[in-house]
Amino acid sequence: MFRKGISVLLATLTLFFTVLAILGIWEIIEVKNIAWKSLYSIFVIFIASAIILFIFSVIYKSGDDNIPPPPNS
Repeated sequence: MFRKGISVLLATLTLFFTVLAILGIWEIIEVKNIAWKSLYSIFVIFIASAIILFIFSVIYKSGDDNIPPPPNS
């Protein structure tokens, strides 16, 4: 479920930035200020994602570690 949520979020962000780029190409909106704000936003989302990934991979280990390995034949 977590992966599905992240994939939906990334798809939504991709759609959003694509629409901004198309509007900028056709000069409907001023891209200069929006472009820098978008890049800063992507950077902040990247850093937050890295921190969350670290938290889930190190602190919240799955309960599957307690399962003994299968016996060798």
